[in-house]
Amino acid sequence: MEQRVLGRTGRKASVVGLGTWQLGADWGDVREEDALAVLDAAVESGVTFFDTADVYGDGRSEQLIGRYLRERPDAGVLVATKAGRRLEQRPEHYTLDNLRAWTDRSRANLGVERLDLVQLHCPPTAVYSSDQVFDALDTLVAEQRVAAYGVSVETCAEALTAIARPGVASVQIILNPFRLKPLDEVLPAAAAAGVGIIARVPLASGLLSGRYTRDTVFPKDDHRTYNRDGSAFDQGETFSGVDFATGVEAAVEFAALAPEGATPAQTALRWIVQQPGVSTVIPGARNPEQARANAAAAALPPLPAATLAAVTELYDRRIRATVHDRW
Repeated sequence: MEQRVLGRTGRKASVVGLGTWQLGADWGDVREEDALAVLDAAVESGVTFFDTADVYGDGRSEQLIGRYLRERPDAGVLVATKAGRRLEQRPEHYTLDNLRAWTDRSRANLGVERLDLVQLHCPPTAVYSSDQVFDALDTLVAEQRVAAYGVSVETCAEALTAIARPGVASVQIILNPFRLKPLDEVLPAAAAAGVGIIARVPLASGLLSGRYTRDTVFPKDDHRTYNRDGSAFDQGETFSGVDFATGVEAAVEFAALAPEGATPAQTALRWIVQQPGVSTVIPGARNPEQARANAAAAALPPLPAATLAAVTELYDRRIRATVHDRW
């Protein structure tokens, strides 16, 4: 699989990585043996980048990754985790002591001396302008607790503020055919600054797979049931903030754009991979078959200009009017 340098980390990552939120919680139950099989299928398919967080299953996702990599020390995977959501989201909680404690816990969960990449986990907007917070992150690098740090953001404005910070190695942001706003300013600014872009929620929580209808029912413990209105966490993390009924209808049109031999989900991933400035995209997978199918998107030929134009037209007609300004 194609490998790209992940911004200021200086390390390479596969263009299709693996998001592991679903291995911890909030997507229904995933058995341990199934989670390990997903990790193995991803690596066997060329994936060299895992994204996790300390709150995914209260550390379960990190622990599973740690166990897998101890069993496969030759896997060559760069692991990014996130920190900051173990306390109420207030800027004053982002102290050096708390960041040390959070990263030390992740180091223990993953079984490593130094984290490859730690990302602030969608903190309050004021955090991005705090010199004290970024001084603390620089201290963690100096103490060799972490090799590099980045941010995971909710808005384009937050991303642009972070990109201006000289120590920020990467920015993780929601980007998919139903979420185009980062293309306007964020991706060009990141490319100019040498900051990596990690594209998350690439399938709009599964909408872009084309498998759902208005009548689809998700488990009660699945965020696609309980967070559609953003009552549990930022609404953008669920269906990219798109109204479910609108998203289902738009997904039918998107599926028609898939080239012969490619699924709608693979088409969405291919679209993201070929956006200038993207380092890696992190779809999740609940089973090995999904992990392999996601990885296979990296081998698809680039989408033609006509398809790219059709994606933009669909977004402008069905999605933009309802959510673009809010993003």
